[in-house]
Amino acid sequence: MNLAGQSLKFEKGQWIAEAGISGGVEQREMQRLRRRNQQLEEENNLLRLKVDILLDMLSETTAECHLMEKELDELKSISRRRK
Repeated sequence: MNLAGQSLKFEKGQWIAEAGISGGVEQREMQRLRRRNQQLEEENNLLRLKVDILLDMLSETTAECHLMEKELDELKSISRRRK
């Protein structure tokens, strides 16, 4: 397919500029952008994992806090009955 003076072909699910038409600079820039995109996707996945871990830790700490508050209330109740 020719579009705006550039020849493109559809290969393996992606449009690729055919060699010789789009300069090597554009090809290098496209490769650089693909690598950067991959890096950002990996970083995003790592950050999602870290958020999930932090949410799990927060849930666990909150549950422990509620249990401790309940235990404290029970101990206060026992202490009041003895007085």
